[in-house]
Amino acid sequence: MDLSTLLRRCRKGDELAWEALVSQFQSRVYGVAYHYVGNSEDARDLAQEAFIRIFQHLTAMPEAEGFLPWMIRITRNICIDQLRRKKSRPPAWDIPVDEMFDLQAAGKSPEEQCADTSRKRLVYKALQELSELNREIILLKEIQGLALDEIASMLGVPLGTVKSRSNRARTELAQKLTAISSEFAGSPAN
Repeated sequence: MDLSTLLRRCRKGDELAWEALVSQFQSRVYGVAYHYVGNSEDARDLAQEAFIRIFQHLTAMPEAEGFLPWMIRITRNICIDQLRRKKSRPPAWDIPVDEMFDLQAAGKSPEEQCADTSRKRLVYKALQELSELNREIILLKEIQGLALDEIASMLGVPLGTVKSRSNRARTELAQKLTAISSEFAGSPAN
């Protein structure tokens, strides 16, 4: 079923259409949340909260071409609110880094899984070292695949700023990855 039909049926209260919509977009919403909070449990909770908010605003839901940016904007806002709450009340304990990257892909050998995990750690570490705006632009453009004009609208900045920041963000990410890779290559543990 195409997205337009699915959205129209959701607006009419079709429960099966709502389930299909959630199934189709749950991994994407989770991915956005995970990139903001860096914790799988929090990301699951925030993804659920995002779908609750989407459900509450079914009548305001845009047509198919505007749905993805709208959904990501809702998820982003929920995540930013959560991060603000956490800053005001820091946790009593930290999560070990190893638990944050316990991602296993079916069908890959242990060596491939290890290499993938190492690359993800490097990218995640490099992303965390970027400025907040650059990290957000990389997340929205490169990971979520949003168009530059959608990002400009979502962040409330001019399109030209998003274009230049996008190039700068990619360059900065590449530099951070190179620096981190060099650090790991030179460490005695490897």
